[in-house]
Parts: sequence; structure tokens; C-alpha cells
Amino acid sequence: MLFPTLETERLHLVEIGQQHSQKYYEIMSLDEVTRYYGMENLKSIEEAAKMIDSFKNNFLSNRGTRWGIILKENQEFIGTVGLNNLSLPNKRAEIGYEIHPDYWRQGFTSEAVKEVLRYSFEELGLYRIGAVTYPENIASSSLLKKLGFKEEGLLRGYIYQKNRSHDAFIFSLLRTEWK
Repeated sequence: MLFPTLETERLHLVEIGQQHSQKYYEIMSLDEVTRYYGMENLKSIEEAAKMIDSFKNNFLSNRGTRWGIILKENQEFIGTVGLNNLSLPNKRAEIGYEIHPDYWRQGFTSEAVKEVLRYSFEELGLYRIGAVTYPENIASSSLLKKLGFKEEGLLRGYIYQKNRSHDAFIFSLLRTEWK
């Protein structure tokens, strides 16, 4: 099964390999990145390598696809974007993403997510893309709304992180609403 490489004006979306372990670790060990992520900070490059292995396993078993976000201008690995909880029979998945804070508020996440939405609806034939965010994560909620996602409701006690349960918003975008 060939991994789908995607491209936007400024980005390459590529399969994440062990060559990205160091950069992925550097991103996912930052408190400001994982604060609203639903998982603890990575503590080692070995943990990053295991996560990268899980991305590959999810892809091979049709449970998800995770792309590395690479800047075209300098080939820098700046984050990831992907489909979680992929269900091809039910034509749905959830989208997730994170990016290094040095690249926040420059439109890179939006650019990557738009291309993954295009791929999901046009090439995978999905009907629904969901997204789960912390209510406090205003930036992510704003991005989703800007892309046409609708807030469906509050999932009480949905994410367990840092020794406590957190509420989460659930958003969705249907193929019929996608522009």
C-alpha cells in the first residue's frame, strides 16, 4: 500500500519516518504543544520513535493516516496532521494536528488541514470528518470554524490528561458542507 504524499503551495505532506524522530520529539515535548493535545509530553526520542511506528501501523491497518508537515522552502519538519479513528466502511474519520510554536499563526496548519480535507472527501470518499478540541483551545476551535466545521456539543470528561478528566468539544464537517 503506497502512502499518499500530498502537496500545497508551501508544504509537502509526507509519510513520517524514523528520520523525523528528533524533530517530532522536539515538538511533542513542549508544554505549549501538548497542553490541549490529550497526551503527556514525550520524554525521549525513543517514545517519539514508538509513536512514529504506531502511525505506520495505523496506516497499514487502515485505522489512520498521519502526515509530516514539511516546509518546501527549507525542508524543515514543523509538525503533523492526520486522520484518526478512520472508518472507511462508515466513511468517517477525525482530524488532528500539531505544529511547532515557531510556526504558529502563519497559516501552515490551515493549509495542511485543507489539503487533508480535500484528500479525505475527494480521494478516500469520506462523508464526515470530526475534530475534538479542549474548550480552552480557542486557536484550534477558531481554525475549525473558519474551515466550516460545526460545533456539535460538549463531551463531558472525555480526555484524561495530567491526572484529571477534561471536557472536550466535538466538531464535524460533512462532505456536503465542504467547499
